[in-house]
Amino acid sequence: MTTTIHKHSQQASWAKVIAKPASEFPLTQLSTISGQIPENLKGSLYRNGPARLERGEFHVGHWFDGDGAILAVHFAEGQARATYRYVQTAGYLEEENAGKLIYGNYGMNATGKWWQRFGKTSKNVANTSVLALPDKLLALWEGGLPHSLDLETLETNGLENLEGLENRLPYSAHPKRDANTGEIFNFGVSYGKNAILHLYRSDRNGNLIKKNQATLAGLSMIHDFVLAGDYLIFCVPPLRMNPFPLLLNLKSYSDSLAWKPEEGTEILVFDRHNLELVSRNVVEPWYQWHFGNGYSDGDGNLVFDLVRYSDFTTNQYLKEIASGKTKTEAKGTLWQMRLNPNTGIFLESSQLCDRGSEFPTVAPSQVGQNSRYTYLSIHRPDAVINQELFGAIARYDNQTHTLTEANLGTNRYPMEPIFAPDPSNPDNGYVITVVFDGDRECSEVWVFDSDRLEQEPVCRLDMPSIVPMGFHGTWR
Repeated sequence: MTTTIHKHSQQASWAKVIAKPASEFPLTQLSTISGQIPENLKGSLYRNGPARLERGEFHVGHWFDGDGAILAVHFAEGQARATYRYVQTAGYLEEENAGKLIYGNYGMNATGKWWQRFGKTSKNVANTSVLALPDKLLALWEGGLPHSLDLETLETNGLENLEGLENRLPYSAHPKRDANTGEIFNFGVSYGKNAILHLYRSDRNGNLIKKNQATLAGLSMIHDFVLAGDYLIFCVPPLRMNPFPLLLNLKSYSDSLAWKPEEGTEILVFDRHNLELVSRNVVEPWYQWHFGNGYSDGDGNLVFDLVRYSDFTTNQYLKEIASGKTKTEAKGTLWQMRLNPNTGIFLESSQLCDRGSEFPTVAPSQVGQNSRYTYLSIHRPDAVINQELFGAIARYDNQTHTLTEANLGTNRYPMEPIFAPDPSNPDNGYVITVVFDGDRECSEVWVFDSDRLEQEPVCRLDMPSIVPMGFHGTWR
């Protein structure tokens, strides 16, 4: 008994990565720790995540509340240069000048007395994901417009409406890009008397070409969706928001959400071309943050992968991360579902892997099509999952139903694995992750051969300063 208390009172190794606000660094040549950068690795890795969780004496309420900062790692001619910069949002600049937190967000109220908070909007923290367009990088967040950044220097150019997003219309953080057409699909949820799901279809430059909307059954939250062949699939969890404490700034968005399993998960299927609703259905309750991939099988049914949780306790665990101490156990596992698009009825659902995992990704060329491999972050076999972050990355093979794991060693914490194709053979390539070493207290970029994940990385690159654990990235 005593040992447990003693162990739990020690700071977890991963907590050092968020212990203090991150330091930006200018475009810097990265030195190699081991191996060498492949000559055919050409392009840029972009990653986004909350980099500042405190200001003055104030600390944010939830991991999702931190100010977003973007990492860019540019690979060419067997070399790599990197830069790391905060997104210069209006709220970031105002709080930087004031030296304190002012705005409320996902898991916190605005500061000050309740009457001073009244009518204050949330801060667009631009901290969740990135979308690389031909002429700009978008820093994405759930609740508002994206911010446009320079692809090379990461200089912030301001809010971006993509030639058609009315002011404050949300553009979410999980766009899907069809590699064949270049089209980009995304969504946003806005709240009033009902929750409205906005659907967006854009050209390869990100400009909107079609919009539509649908009313949801209740005031829920949607974080991600899936592109499967000719369809877009949304699984709306049984979360219900009480809007009044939120509108009065008495409660945060996160604290206004209640888990209502009796409401069930609502399934909505849309035609990706005209964005019209094809079917809707209610099924058993579960929660998910992220989908892997989806496709249409030979019978015209839709198959998709997701990391599935039995309830919403994952939100409490993610809230605790911001404090550097976690105690809530919330295990998500990789599932595969098969759905009839015309009825929204599931034909089968099965757990593919029982290891705690998250952040499933596939090769960019295979989004929306049948893909053999899913890459994901995973807990080490010996991890006490309510006290740890993910300590490994892995590849799940849908043909052989096997998991190939990269062993990073103890007290090393990888971010979501990103696939970078080999230009001469797009089915093969590299898996890139940013790793925090809790023993050495530094961040590194690790590049693996996608077919040899269980072997030593092709190269490890040293970073100028610690890059806090982030959420999502992309390869361009």
